[in-house]
Amino acid sequence: QVQLVESGGGLVQTGGSLRLSCAASGRTFSSYVMGWFRQAPGKEREFVAAIRSSGSSTKYADSVKGRFTISRDNGKNTVYLQMNSLKPEDTGVYYCAADDSPWYSGRYYNWREYDYWGHGTQVTVSS
Repeated sequence: QVQLVESGGGLVQTGGSLRLSCAASGRTFSSYVMGWFRQAPGKEREFVAAIRSSGSSTKYADSVKGRFTISRDNGKNTVYLQMNSLKPEDTGVYYCAADDSPWYSGRYYNWREYDYWGHGTQVTVSS
Protein backbone atom coordinates (compact mmCIF):
# COMPACT_ATOMS: atom_id res chain seq x y z
CA GLN A 1 0.00 0.00 0.00
CA VAL A 2 1.27 3.44 -0.95
CA GLN A 3 -0.28 6.75 0.06
CA LEU A 4 0.57 9.83 -1.97
CA VAL A 5 0.19 13.48 -1.04
CA GLU A 6 0.86 16.26 -3.54
CA SER A 7 1.80 19.83 -2.71
CA GLY A 8 3.18 22.94 -4.37
CA GLY A 9 0.35 23.96 -6.64
CA GLY A 10 -0.93 27.50 -6.90
CA LEU A 11 -1.61 30.49 -9.11
CA VAL A 12 1.19 31.74 -11.34
CA GLN A 13 1.48 34.06 -14.31
CA THR A 14 2.40 32.91 -17.81
CA GLY A 15 6.12 32.27 -17.98
CA GLY A 16 6.40 31.55 -14.28
CA SER A 17 7.54 28.43 -12.46
CA LEU A 18 6.22 26.03 -9.86
CA ARG A 19 7.67 22.96 -8.20
CA LEU A 20 5.28 20.19 -7.28
CA SER A 21 6.15 17.57 -4.68
CA CYS A 22 4.58 14.21 -4.01
CA ALA A 23 5.37 12.57 -0.69
CA ALA A 24 4.82 8.83 -0.44
CA SER A 25 4.33 6.59 2.53
CA GLY A 26 5.44 3.00 2.55
CA ARG A 27 8.81 1.31 2.43
CA THR A 28 8.48 0.17 -1.18
CA PHE A 29 8.43 3.61 -2.82
CA SER A 30 11.72 2.94 -4.56
CA SER A 31 10.22 -0.02 -6.43
CA TYR A 32 7.50 1.99 -8.18
CA VAL A 33 7.45 3.87 -11.44
CA MET A 34 6.12 7.31 -10.57
CA GLY A 35 4.05 9.45 -12.87
CA TRP A 36 2.53 12.90 -13.01
CA PHE A 37 -0.81 13.42 -14.75
CA ARG A 38 -3.07 16.41 -15.09
CA GLN A 39 -6.71 17.04 -15.75
CA ALA A 40 -8.31 20.24 -16.96
CA PRO A 41 -12.06 20.90 -16.56
CA GLY A 42 -14.05 18.92 -19.12
CA LYS A 43 -11.00 17.06 -20.37
CA GLU A 44 -9.56 13.62 -19.87
CA ARG A 45 -6.69 12.97 -17.53
CA GLU A 46 -3.46 13.23 -19.50
CA PHE A 47 0.07 12.02 -19.07
CA VAL A 48 2.66 14.63 -18.14
CA ALA A 49 5.82 12.78 -17.08
CA ALA A 50 7.09 9.53 -15.61
CA ILE A 51 10.27 8.36 -13.94
CA ARG A 52 11.72 4.91 -13.52
CA SER A 53 11.95 3.43 -10.04
CA SER A 54 15.71 4.02 -9.93
CA GLY A 55 15.40 7.51 -11.38
CA SER A 56 17.66 6.58 -14.29
CA SER A 57 15.05 7.15 -17.02
CA THR A 58 12.33 9.69 -17.64
CA LYS A 59 9.57 10.28 -20.18
CA TYR A 60 7.59 13.42 -21.00
CA ALA A 61 4.55 14.43 -22.93
CA ASP A 62 5.49 16.41 -26.02
CA SER A 63 3.55 19.40 -24.69
CA VAL A 64 5.86 19.76 -21.66
CA LYS A 65 9.16 18.51 -23.03
CA GLY A 66 11.93 21.03 -22.42
CA ARG A 67 9.87 22.92 -19.82
CA PHE A 68 9.11 20.34 -17.12
CA THR A 69 11.51 18.08 -15.25
CA ILE A 70 10.55 15.06 -13.18
CA SER A 71 12.89 13.79 -10.49
CA ARG A 72 12.77 11.64 -7.39
CA ASP A 73 14.58 11.19 -4.11
CA ASN A 74 14.09 7.61 -2.95
CA GLY A 75 15.72 8.40 0.37
CA LYS A 76 12.97 10.92 1.05
CA ASN A 77 10.16 8.94 -0.63
CA THR A 78 9.39 11.97 -2.77
CA VAL A 79 8.92 12.69 -6.45
CA TYR A 80 9.07 16.20 -7.89
CA LEU A 81 7.86 18.03 -10.95
CA GLN A 82 9.69 21.25 -11.76
CA MET A 83 7.56 23.31 -14.13
CA ASN A 84 9.10 26.26 -15.96
CA SER A 85 7.83 28.57 -18.68
CA LEU A 86 4.27 27.83 -17.68
CA LYS A 87 1.45 28.47 -20.12
CA PRO A 88 -2.31 28.89 -19.56
CA GLU A 89 -2.86 25.49 -21.17
CA ASP A 90 -0.89 23.92 -18.30
CA THR A 91 -3.77 24.78 -15.98
CA GLY A 92 -5.38 21.81 -14.27
CA VAL A 93 -5.31 19.50 -11.30
CA TYR A 94 -2.00 17.67 -11.14
CA TYR A 95 -1.88 14.15 -9.74
CA CYS A 96 1.02 11.93 -8.87
CA ALA A 97 0.62 8.19 -9.18
CA ALA A 98 2.56 4.99 -8.53
CA ASP A 99 2.75 2.00 -10.87
CA ASP A 100 4.34 -1.36 -10.13
CA SER A 101 4.59 -2.36 -13.79
CA PRO A 102 8.11 -2.78 -15.16
CA TRP A 103 9.50 0.32 -16.86
CA TYR A 104 10.21 -1.59 -20.06
CA SER A 105 6.50 -2.40 -20.44
CA GLY A 106 5.96 1.21 -21.58
CA ARG A 107 2.66 1.41 -19.74
CA TYR A 108 3.57 4.58 -17.82
CA TYR A 109 1.74 6.74 -20.42
CA ASN A 110 -1.60 5.19 -19.50
CA TRP A 111 -3.22 6.48 -16.33
CA ARG A 112 -5.31 3.29 -16.07
CA GLU A 113 -2.15 1.27 -15.38
CA TYR A 114 -1.33 3.12 -12.17
CA ASP A 115 -2.14 1.52 -8.85
CA TYR A 116 -2.08 4.41 -6.37
CA TRP A 117 -3.06 8.04 -6.68
CA GLY A 118 -2.82 11.24 -4.71
CA HIS A 119 -5.71 13.64 -4.33
CA GLY A 120 -4.19 16.22 -6.64
CA THR A 121 -3.01 19.82 -6.43
CA GLN A 122 -4.43 22.70 -8.46
CA VAL A 123 -2.19 24.61 -10.85
CA THR A 124 -3.58 27.75 -12.44
CA VAL A 125 -1.62 29.75 -14.99
CA SER A 126 -3.03 33.19 -15.74
CA SER A 127 -2.51 34.91 -19.07
